[in-house]
Amino acid sequence: MRLSARVDYALRAAVSLAGYGDQWVSAEQIAEDQAIPRKFLESILLQLRRGGIAVSKRGPEGGHRLARPGEQISLADVIRAVDGPLVGVRGERPEEVTYPGSARALTNVWVALRVNERNILESVSLTEVATDRLPNAVTKLLEDPDAWVVRGP
Repeated sequence: MRLSARVDYALRAAVSLAGYGDQWVSAEQIAEDQAIPRKFLESILLQLRRGGIAVSKRGPEGGHRLARPGEQISLADVIRAVDGPLVGVRGERPEEVTYPGSARALTNVWVALRVNERNILESVSLTEVATDRLPNAVTKLLEDPDAWVVRGP
């Protein structure tokens, strides 16, 4: 899996917002907290607003905050808001890609990859990252990564 700088920054900005809870936070503060270039952050915040992840308010008491509680927003939600579907093959959904002959089973590999990626990214909320309280399924993967390795015959 390859995450673009835009997705990395969007995840960090969203997690930063989750850390502030219901408080309005300035773009300057988020940029400083996460060492994100301010101009790039403004573009990302616009995408997060358009994607229903964040809201903003103008004025001296304004800023940005999450559109709903951080417990209700998964990492997958943020990625989709700024980058589209989680796994695509040449811009298509994995199950829509077909291959001829002996490569035919690659479609199933891409679908399985998407399922596993979604299982993790949809199970982790912004608040869980912000508070460093990841779900047990994720911490188990960290404790014993080899236990989850798919092995051949």
